[in-house]
Amino acid sequence: MADVITEEPVELQLERYRTELTGYCYRMLGSVFEAEDAVQETMVRAWRGHRGFEGRAALRSWVYRIATNVCLDALNGRKGRARPMDLAGPVTVATASDARLPGVTWIGPAPDDRVLAGTGDPADVAAQRESVKLAFVAVLQRLAPRQRAVLILREVLGWKAAEVAELLGVTVASVNSALQRARAVLAADSSAARPAPAMDEAQRALLDRYVRAFEAYDMDGLAALLHEDVTLNMPPFAMWLRGREEIRAWMLGPGHGCRGSRLLPVTANGGPALAQYRPSPAGGHEPWALIVPEVSEGRITGLTNFLDTDVLFPLFGLPARLPAE
Repeated sequence: MADVITEEPVELQLERYRTELTGYCYRMLGSVFEAEDAVQETMVRAWRGHRGFEGRAALRSWVYRIATNVCLDALNGRKGRARPMDLAGPVTVATASDARLPGVTWIGPAPDDRVLAGTGDPADVAAQRESVKLAFVAVLQRLAPRQRAVLILREVLGWKAAEVAELLGVTVASVNSALQRARAVLAADSSAARPAPAMDEAQRALLDRYVRAFEAYDMDGLAALLHEDVTLNMPPFAMWLRGREEIRAWMLGPGHGCRGSRLLPVTANGGPALAQYRPSPAGGHEPWALIVPEVSEGRITGLTNFLDTDVLFPLFGLPARLPAE
């Protein structure tokens, strides 16, 4: 390969890989904050060790080996992150509780510009976007850490089995076996077994109608855009809802404080997302949720409302509040 150590400062060479490494570590760890910490640790280790590297292998392969080890160390002895749907069954509006779980429990959203390269072959770019969808990242978290690394390197990044075996210090047969087991887990999960189609104009128009219905608080109009088995989850709350009628009842009941909200478009996890600002008693609108929708076959099939706006809105470069119109 051509990307070996040259006369160019090593810091500049390493920096070229920051975004793709962050995407890799995000898929491994399920948190963009942990991913960025892992990449920073990778950069420090690579900088310290680059004199001993001496171009014996491709620089990209070498830093991926370091990043993999950093992630495996971080995952040692702990459970993978999850979504509320992975931990318990749905509740109804009548049985919902306000129980919360710590932030480390949940898969977090990721801004596209932190985890996805903006250029490349269109087919490759589309595949990379699908590989950071929340449903796919959630399934990855169910895999054993080494299986997770094998699947990402082989299926997402397109590495050869021999390259992955060298990176992990195992045999090609071991890599193939791990990949087979990981594929079986993906195949058993309908939400991640089939990649969703790229966001087209019809889907964008659907989300535009969702925004208009939400801001008008037209819950009949909003419900008409939802799949009958749509899910709504709101980390850090442990509970989640299923079905358009339950979600409509939620929005008109416990969620009635969302009336009068404003929604701003952002991008997250390979597709459009929405930043929700609720009316503030002090005037204007204050951050309430980062909404990551899932769309399929002309309907919204899932809504994840991340409520930890104190850390998420700065991450996405969103304003701390919106003034009164």
